Amino acid sequence: MKIAFLSTFYPFRGGIAQFNAKLLRELEKEHEVHAFTFTRQYPGLLFPGKTQYITDDDTADAIQAIPVLDSINPLTYIRTARRLRQVQPDLLVTRFWMPFFAPSLGYVAGRLQKHGVVTIAILDNVVPHEPRPGDDVLIRYFLKRQSGYMVMTQAVEQQLLVFKPDARYRLQPHPVYDHFPPPIPMAEARQKLGIPQDKKLLLFFGFIRPYKGLDLALQALSRLPDNVWMLVAGEVYGDFKPYQQLIEDYRLHHRVRLTLDYIPDPEVTVYFSAADVLVLPYRSATQSGIMQIAYHYHLPAVVTHVGGLAEMVEHGITGLVIPRSDPERLAAALQEYFAADLREPFSKNMQERKKRYSWRAFAGALLELYQELRQETVKQP
Repeated sequence: MKIAFLSTFYPFRGGIAQFNAKLLRELEKEHEVHAFTFTRQYPGLLFPGKTQYITDDDTADAIQAIPVLDSINPLTYIRTARRLRQVQPDLLVTRFWMPFFAPSLGYVAGRLQKHGVVTIAILDNVVPHEPRPGDDVLIRYFLKRQSGYMVMTQAVEQQLLVFKPDARYRLQPHPVYDHFPPPIPMAEARQKLGIPQDKKLLLFFGFIRPYKGLDLALQALSRLPDNVWMLVAGEVYGDFKPYQQLIEDYRLHHRVRLTLDYIPDPEVTVYFSAADVLVLPYRSATQSGIMQIAYHYHLPAVVTHVGGLAEMVEHGITGLVIPRSDPERLAAALQEYFAADLREPFSKNMQERKKRYSWRAFAGALLELYQELRQETVKQP
């Protein structure tokens, strides 16, 4: 079978590109896969980070994707559809994580669908974390041009069914990001980061955006004993001043270590190996790629009960789930975690359960959905 995969690939960086590379490598074990990517993913004015591209110190999988699609140039939509048709794919796979991409990816999918190609979209979100006027129109435009959908949590499943009650889809959990280096001894990791060995260390990892609740984590830290520290590692999307003000207001300078930059893959192991627990006090969520890095390192997490996070963290088994984004509840959960010494039992449970989250299983579910959709297409007069 021939598969065209149109999404973010190397040299673009980030979790979506990493996910796509892992899935492509699994699919190409048995199928002919052609990767296509953007010539321009985001216009510079709309991108909140420092760069969209892999840097020299990263070791991302250099997928040889063909750059064809400019997200804001409609002429390239037409050229991209023609280029993809040249490989005569049976299946087109795309990713959808924000309505901004609906016009470009939706147009291409719609053109190929009219020529008999089955189109399946992997939905990270249907409704964005930071909604804007006009989102619903764009979402409906994109969804209408898909034959089927892959969702990774019940939260996204529910969003999909609101917009398209008759959707054909599969729910398959986000696989574990297992391409990162293995863990290193905690003492070694802390020495590299300048963290004292006798501290309890929280990890807040990933892009820093308002919905992820770093402010809540800092407020929770202020309610915990002085021997509890926090490591914040990730590029800032927006303004860091409000967080810095909290650090000053609560006098947390000596207890917070900041690495406000994108963390290249080879260095990820240092941060996860140094920590005692991951904190994800999100205000909204669908699924979390950060949580699947934590599964790779068997690092338990304390998360809020929003979106799909409670599906990824089993309360009292692989982590703790608090009912809502609240500093007092987060602080209480962390106190319980340390008082009951839950790191070791939770880590063991994560090691056993991560077998559920394989790339083979995700690729298999996607291909099963394709076969169903293809049979329905053939049956149509």
